[in-house]
Amino acid sequence: MYYKLGKIPPKRHIQFRKKDGSLYYEELFGNEGFSSDSSLIYHIHPPTQVSEVKGFKDVAPKAAVNENITSRKIKANKLPSGSSYNEGKVPLLFNNDLTIGVSNPQSSLRDIYYKNASFDELIFVHKGNGLLKTFLGNIDFCDGDYLIIPRGIIYQIEFESKKNKILYIESNSPISFPKRYLSKRGQFLEGAPLSERDIKLPEGLNSNDEKGRFKLHINKNHKIHEVIYASHPFDVVGWDGYCYPFAVSIHNFEPITGKIHQPPPVHQIFEGNNFVVCSFCPRLFDYHPKSIPAPYNHSNIDSDEVLYYVEGDFMSRDSIECGDITLHPSGIPHGPHPGTVEKSIGESKTDELAVMVDPFNPLKITQDALSVEDENYFKSWLT
Repeated sequence: MYYKLGKIPPKRHIQFRKKDGSLYYEELFGNEGFSSDSSLIYHIHPPTQVSEVKGFKDVAPKAAVNENITSRKIKANKLPSGSSYNEGKVPLLFNNDLTIGVSNPQSSLRDIYYKNASFDELIFVHKGNGLLKTFLGNIDFCDGDYLIIPRGIIYQIEFESKKNKILYIESNSPISFPKRYLSKRGQFLEGAPLSERDIKLPEGLNSNDEKGRFKLHINKNHKIHEVIYASHPFDVVGWDGYCYPFAVSIHNFEPITGKIHQPPPVHQIFEGNNFVVCSFCPRLFDYHPKSIPAPYNHSNIDSDEVLYYVEGDFMSRDSIECGDITLHPSGIPHGPHPGTVEKSIGESKTDELAVMVDPFNPLKITQDALSVEDENYFKSWLT
């Protein structure tokens, strides 16, 4: 959607002056050079003022398992908490298209600003509330919100809550809504499980007119560089365009149901290059008189399946806790646990809440994931 916030001139690339007669500084913020979505941003100070570039820290995920055909359950609740969201990131699964991990931040670092220069970020807030602050405005968030932060956005995350739980994706490609939900002009169609009214857009520009030393941590290809800006990163007075952060709540997703069991694509909420993200939400079950609410066994012939369990009763799984992550790899069938199919018959609804990520290229597994793995999970279908 086109969006604008703050003060902007009537045309692009013309003089736009402050009260003292000096110019605001225009910046084109866009994807794929000059060939895709962009925003035009107006700064109080030049956005180019870098006074110092320090060393970097390597945070690239490292594979403990490169080739996997084992179904796995990762007890992510056992991973330690971190001081803040970015410092507490724990990558668990990855390939050349994306990284999937968790973070359990207990605090916020207000003297450091962040920019992901290489990856779009999806942040699912399992537990927590606070404020996503960006140079394009602020977004309030709470339990169940997806925060989408395009690469290049300068931001801070301030938590009001003390114990927070985050699932994150770093994507090599833009994260967007599925094209089949949208008209040729980008409007949500009737029948889509979301509408424009469900999207939270940035508000309240900070427009800080300050000079000094401002510390940025910039992620460039999984290397965190420390860069010092000579003016405040949040000095924007206005902007417009199509490239900006936004949020949408999993609780606003409208499940698509049917007479018999519907396939997982009906639960899709986002997509990137070579992966999709789905939201499994509370919904009425199928209404055929002989329907089986539990999903049928299926083979992921060309995709891995990652499920992050948020809350509720997961009717097709045994011994699942909120915060667990399961990986069902391509190459081997999976489905409901023994006994859950019969148990589901006659049920009228489910209260489960989960996030699913299906990558179309195989995932590698980090040592952090293996350290909290339920090593017997792959045997849990034995009867």
